[in-house]
Amino acid sequence: MFEKKFAAHETMEFHELINFMTVSLLKSKLSQGVVFDQDLKELLDKNVKLTEPALAAMIKLYSKSELE
Repeated sequence: MFEKKFAAHETMEFHELINFMTVSLLKSKLSQGVVFDQDLKELLDKNVKLTEPALAAMIKLYSKSELE
């Protein structure tokens, strides 16, 4: 019945969060090839596997936001 929309400041904060998560994901992916410690590699791999679907869901939600 009612469609929920983000306020302008919420949209901007959401955008900043998506940018931060994207940079963090890229750093984790790039670090995987440079890191030699197996425990750290596993942690980076887990971070990538958890962040990718969360980021995809956030981008999908963000694409539906409208600024008035």
